[in-house]
Amino acid sequence: MPILAPHTCGQDAPPPADPVAALRADRDQLQILVDVTNAVLSTLQLEELAEKAAQALQLAFGVSFVGLNLRADDDSELQVHDIFLEREGRGRCQHRSYPRDRLPAREAMLGHQLLLASEPTLEQMAAVHPRFAEVMRAGCRSLCVLPLCGATGTVGALLLAYPGDSGYFRAVLPLLQQVAARLTLGLANAQSYQEISRLKDQLATENLQLTSEIQHYQNFDEIIGQSAAMSAVLEQVEIVAASDCSVLILGETGTGKELIARAIHAHSPRAGKRMVNMNCAAIPAGLLESELFGHEKGAFTGAAAQRMGRFELADQGTLFLDEVGDIPLELQPKLLRVLQEREVERLGGQKIIPVDVRVISATSCDLMGMIADKRYRSDLYYRLNVFPVILPPLRERPDDIPLLAQFFTQKFSRRMSRGIESIPADTLQRLQGHDWPGNVRELQNVIERAVILTRGPVLKLPQTDLACRQAPPCPPPAAPARRETPLPASRKKSASCAC
Repeated sequence: MPILAPHTCGQDAPPPADPVAALRADRDQLQILVDVTNAVLSTLQLEELAEKAAQALQLAFGVSFVGLNLRADDDSELQVHDIFLEREGRGRCQHRSYPRDRLPAREAMLGHQLLLASEPTLEQMAAVHPRFAEVMRAGCRSLCVLPLCGATGTVGALLLAYPGDSGYFRAVLPLLQQVAARLTLGLANAQSYQEISRLKDQLATENLQLTSEIQHYQNFDEIIGQSAAMSAVLEQVEIVAASDCSVLILGETGTGKELIARAIHAHSPRAGKRMVNMNCAAIPAGLLESELFGHEKGAFTGAAAQRMGRFELADQGTLFLDEVGDIPLELQPKLLRVLQEREVERLGGQKIIPVDVRVISATSCDLMGMIADKRYRSDLYYRLNVFPVILPPLRERPDDIPLLAQFFTQKFSRRMSRGIESIPADTLQRLQGHDWPGNVRELQNVIERAVILTRGPVLKLPQTDLACRQAPPCPPPAAPARRETPLPASRKKSASCAC
């Protein structure tokens, strides 16, 4: 039967009768403690710390197996680092997670009790758990489990397995308890470092996201326009914003799909939470899975640290997936699973992370055509397309072009310290007669270029800037053809339409 007892510091064994031998024993013990301390303080990475500590313990005690049970963030799991040692400190390392239920010797495994297990007990444990069956296959016949208790509570447990009888562990138990105390300090430092690194990465990601949002609102501080087509779109936005369903925004490039997505988020119950953006077309296919779902350290070459994915960052808020039609076919089933199950699994990890995210997606692609060509999954399409919002191209809403032109002229004039006060009527007519294949984005670029070239209070639009078709003939205006449209002193904030 194993020896099970509460974790208490053992008393040192009586010193040998020979004073010289006693000094040598004390020196050897101190050297072991120094070696273990140096090993655990030489790194702040948990995996590397476990390996170096295992090497030091093998040299000091001749053990064949060293394991670390560490408490994970999720109380249902146990983070485990196992090192099966061979000669000269070389070993096979395994870093994984185990469910905390059905653990043999549960109190010891969780770091609440000391355990000394002989071969029969180890065989019983091996019969119910594959981890200890592997320990026995490595030639071990006894097991010692030491609690790792620090100033803030129980960190976990240290497991040592030996090829001989468990009596060996009884003889060196006081020294092993001192080793466990030093190992606890090293683990506490490493865990604190990892938590600081995680928070630092999360803060950097959030700052990047917030910077992007600030820049966006500087560029588009409101929605501009009054056409019937865009009024219908805004009515749809107001209706769907109050719900929590998935929205698919369809429209040509440059029609303002991201701005509509932000309007939906801003008028939704999640408005007080974060909106995370991701352009699926701007990220290499090989990195898209990691960006969406995150990754664990060492999941692939270059994964030097754990990283949260966009779904985790958007938890309780909104995730906007732009150009969702560019998601590779092999990644689409994983995205579908996250949308259905509302949980993610980081790349290279085994932990299931629940997420509460509203997904708004957008694309300029013909998804139905891609489905017909078997380049897009129909089940993912229908999951995303619960509520479609179709943005009209700029050529179908020419009545909004004067408002947009005035808005962009005023914005760029302020930015460049130009005193532009009006736009000629024939310039507005030319703008309305253009096809605008680039939609509002193209109009913005044309106006910005015109502001740069203008000297004086009237906007000058070079004749070569637009390869425009002729506008349909219209009755001549009552006023002279050179009549100019003055820019408003201030725009009304209730203006409505997408830019």
